[in-house]
Amino acid sequence: MKASELTLKDLLTVSPNDSLVRFMQQRVLIFDALALGLLRKELIDTLGRKGARKVLTRFGYAHGWRTAKMLEEEFPDVVSEGHGGEHLHRLFGLVNTTKIIVGDGQEGRPLIESTLADSYEAEQHLQLFGQAKEGVCWTLVGFASGYETGKTGREVYFIEDRCCACGADSCHIVGRFREEWGEELTPHLPYFETTDTDSLLARLTDKFHDLERRLDQKKRELALFNDDTDPIPGFVVRSQPMQKLMEMARRVAQVDSSILVTGDSGVGKEQVSRYVHHCSSRKERPFITVNCGALSETLLESELFGHAKGAFTGADRARAGLFEEADGGTLFLDEIGETSLNMQVKLLRALQEREVKRVGENLSRPFNVRIIAATNRDLEQEVEAGRFRLDLLYRLKVIELDIPPLNQRGEDILPLANQFLYKFSSEMNRNIIGLSRAAIQRLMNYRWPGNVRELHNAMERAVALCQGEWIEPEDLPREISAAIDEPKVDTQIRPLKAVERDYILSVLDACGGDKQQAAQALQLGIATLYRKLKEYGVS
Repeated sequence: MKASELTLKDLLTVSPNDSLVRFMQQRVLIFDALALGLLRKELIDTLGRKGARKVLTRFGYAHGWRTAKMLEEEFPDVVSEGHGGEHLHRLFGLVNTTKIIVGDGQEGRPLIESTLADSYEAEQHLQLFGQAKEGVCWTLVGFASGYETGKTGREVYFIEDRCCACGADSCHIVGRFREEWGEELTPHLPYFETTDTDSLLARLTDKFHDLERRLDQKKRELALFNDDTDPIPGFVVRSQPMQKLMEMARRVAQVDSSILVTGDSGVGKEQVSRYVHHCSSRKERPFITVNCGALSETLLESELFGHAKGAFTGADRARAGLFEEADGGTLFLDEIGETSLNMQVKLLRALQEREVKRVGENLSRPFNVRIIAATNRDLEQEVEAGRFRLDLLYRLKVIELDIPPLNQRGEDILPLANQFLYKFSSEMNRNIIGLSRAAIQRLMNYRWPGNVRELHNAMERAVALCQGEWIEPEDLPREISAAIDEPKVDTQIRPLKAVERDYILSVLDACGGDKQQAAQALQLGIATLYRKLKEYGVS
């Protein structure tokens, strides 16, 4: 088949099943000339004229070379003709070739000369930029060069010496073998060479990857604050125990019964209490907290109930207590288990009568307050030990919300860590993407005796010390960075060497492949560990 006999019908097919368009069985896309013109404008605006020319020339070169190789397999006769590439240009709608001169390319003579009319590149360049000072048919020149190079197996380069975009009647390109061009090719060669172009593309790729990382970071950050499972924005709840607890908190918020919030220190008792207030009809009124364990009995009484003028030395004016200040809202009594028995009697009376007397006066003042108390102690044991009143416990524990420790809420650890990471990154103006895989493993392996408070402090430290874009184990507190997963114990009777092998490999895996850390965890010399790994066939 001759090139002139080749039509789009022979090259293009449309699948009836998926409607995909294919060129010689390879999927292709259809773009209009304006879209490609706008792409050219974007490239020039972003990369400058030289950068855009490099990208478009190399794009055309790769397209031409690939086309020659595909035709070589399907239509070898077309490839052997001297003007097959020009005919393909016409079929693609890129340009109308009006005159072709085919030579031998020897002794300085051109291999091919083509006169081009209706170049889409010149047309779009004129529309978007106006008249140019030099040829602008970069993709067409690249296609011709790539096609002839793929066809002949030798380096062929085309140069545009006339262009419609510069005011000429038609565009004209000349192609020669590289060695026949001499010095005339030198200023054009950088636009074809892969070294400079690849370097440019590598830089662009890095920029795009950086942008993708930033977008992913922002998506993760937004997801943490807007997850459907979270009760309110910024309150991270992913684990099943916490979801059940928060559902319970949502329900009890609708009534005014007293609530006792229990759990280890640092689990978030105040945050859960604030959530109850947020979900209640009292949310527009104050939420006032007082740490009962931080004040002496005398100061706590004055703080809660208020005092009259002259009630004690320094009481130069009357002052309302927190029961009165929280009127219509919620009073949060933190560390209620630290109060003295005498103070417990006064609290019990206030809760029963729903009124208080300020220190130094006999006037009873009613209050309308929702009481939420919190403690990290087992109050029933405190009652048995005689340190807490049973009647006050009953009064406070109408409803109990027991918050599980963080080590029982594994699904919450990473979302919380990421939330703290983004918070501190923003506050410290640090450009940190996230946690490395090794750091994640350490966080998940750690037991978290200090619960959420300890995780909060650990992430603040990590953000402050991080030297790169990712939090690494060395950025975490020492006790966390040294945490490894406990290998499973195999109770099946097996040879000691086999058990030792599996145990050592499981420790190495728990350490993320870090042999130095594994050796320390196993209390082995590093040389001994390497010797054993060699015996096991592990590199």
